[in-house]
Amino acid sequence: MPRLDDVLAPDGTRIRWWDNGAVGRPGPDVVISNGLGAAPAAWPFLGGDGRPNPTTPRAVTWHHRGLGGSERPADPMRISIADHVDDMFAVMDAAGIEKAAVVGWSVGVAIAFEAARRAPERVSSLLVLGGVAGGGFRTGPSWAPSFVSRGISTASAWSLRLVGPPVAGLISLLPRSMDVSGLAALSPPPLQTLAEVAREFSHHDWTWFSTMVLAAGREPAIPVSSISVPTTVVAGEFDTMAPVEEMVALADSVPGARLVRLPGTHFLPLQFPDVLEAELADLRSGRR
Repeated sequence: MPRLDDVLAPDGTRIRWWDNGAVGRPGPDVVISNGLGAAPAAWPFLGGDGRPNPTTPRAVTWHHRGLGGSERPADPMRISIADHVDDMFAVMDAAGIEKAAVVGWSVGVAIAFEAARRAPERVSSLLVLGGVAGGGFRTGPSWAPSFVSRGISTASAWSLRLVGPPVAGLISLLPRSMDVSGLAALSPPPLQTLAEVAREFSHHDWTWFSTMVLAAGREPAIPVSSISVPTTVVAGEFDTMAPVEEMVALADSVPGARLVRLPGTHFLPLQFPDVLEAELADLRSGRR
């Protein structure tokens, strides 16, 4: 059965982590390097809906510092990609996982690549989507100069502290019958998953969340040309947060990486779970 637990990161920060409970399944375990503030519910094919099936691999993830039950660090500057990687390895150690297939989404992509760069012996493969390997904010209109794109992204991240609370208020009005844990017969599975993810996301402290996003936007690029594990990069054709051209460039930079393009947005785990499940299965089995 899925469970939550706590572990101390190397700097003493208490990190809340999640385990889908599918212990002992064949093949490498899976670590979800989630999007910032995203819930396990975003990954139903990995048991994030609380109902892993007999073929679901064991999967663990964690809540980022100051979000979802994890503690804020005593030093508020300790929210770098390196700190998040420390948290990931602390969770793997607590779960008894020596080596794992790592799934990275959004900000979690940079964390996944840094983990593979720092300790390749602990990462068997990478499935990354909706994010790049650091390098600061670069998203925005493809025709815009980079300084304009960075300005747009930075302003958008800061504005979360203003627009987040009213949006959260609207999300709180969603009927609980739409949640995965509610009356499933009242809404189809995709809407159940979306409702639960949105509700959990709405509980964040938006000023702190904005601070975390801004910190991620200041991160330098992670060199990926030395990545030696099998890697699949999945790009959403309509992703405005991680434009498809940047995902293509990322795939070109990782030796031997496979590129998959899907007609989706930034929220590919909710839009194409079957495709992602198949790609992950290929990586875990060594077919990639």
